[in-house]
Amino acid sequence: MLTDAKGGLAAAEAFSFDEREAVYRAIETRRDVRDQFLPDPLPDDLVMRLLNAAHRAPSVGFMQPWNFVLVRQPETRERVWQAFARANDEAVLMFDGDQRSKYRSLKLEGIRKAPLSICVTCDRTRGGSVVLGRTHNPDMDVYSTVCAVQNLWLAARAEGVGVGWVSIFHEHEIKAILGIPDHVVIVAWLCLGYVDRLYQEPELAVKGWRQRLPLEDLVFEEGWGTGRKADAVISCSEPAGTLGPLDDEDRSTSPPGEGTSGR
Repeated sequence: MLTDAKGGLAAAEAFSFDEREAVYRAIETRRDVRDQFLPDPLPDDLVMRLLNAAHRAPSVGFMQPWNFVLVRQPETRERVWQAFARANDEAVLMFDGDQRSKYRSLKLEGIRKAPLSICVTCDRTRGGSVVLGRTHNPDMDVYSTVCAVQNLWLAARAEGVGVGWVSIFHEHEIKAILGIPDHVVIVAWLCLGYVDRLYQEPELAVKGWRQRLPLEDLVFEEGWGTGRKADAVISCSEPAGTLGPLDDEDRSTSPPGEGTSGR
C-alpha cells in the first residue's frame, strides 16, 4: 500500500468482492433483536472488539462524545426494566383501537433476557463550548454518537451477536439508576447477546406494524420532490420473511457449546 509519509495518506483501494459482500450482508441482515437472545455470556475480548468498532465512528470535530456503561448485573437490569415497563404503560395509551391492541402484543425490549446491556451516552461538553463542525448545528454530537451505535451494531452482526435498541423510558430514571451526570445525555440502551435465529425481515414488518418504504419514492435529484429517477435506483424490497435459522456460515459465530470452538 502506497503511503504519503508527510500527510499520512494511504491508497484507498476498493474492497475485494468477498469483503464488499460481507459489508453489505451485515447491513442487510442486521436486526433489532428483542426476544431471540441466548443466555451465554459474551466474552470480554468480543465485547472490547464491539466497543472498539463503536469508538472508530466518525464524530464532529473529532470530539468523540460517547461513553459506554456496561451493565451485566441482573439486579441493575431489573431496575431498568421496571423503568421501561412504567414508560411502556404510558406509551400504550398513546395509540388507539387496533393499533393499541397490536402494540400490546409486541415485545419491545430484551433487558432481562440479554446477558449484557450497554448504555451509550453523549457528553455534550466534551471538546469545549465551540466545537469544529458543531458551530451551526448543535445536535451533531448526538448524531456522532448514533454513528457509534451503528458501528457497534454492524460489528455485532458479524460476530453473531444480536442487538436491541430500547428507547421507551424516562431518561432521568435511567440516569438515577446509573449515576449519569446531568450534562450527559443518554442516546441508546442496547441489549446484547448471542443469537442463533434472526428474522429475515424487520420484526415490525413481519408482524404488520409497518412495511419498508420503496427506495424510489425517497430519492430526489437537485431538489425536494423533483428529478426522481426510479428506474436508476435499486429497489430495496425483499421477499417477506419469517423467523428462520442462520445459514451454515453464520453458525461459525454461534456461542460456545453450540458446535463451535475458539471463542
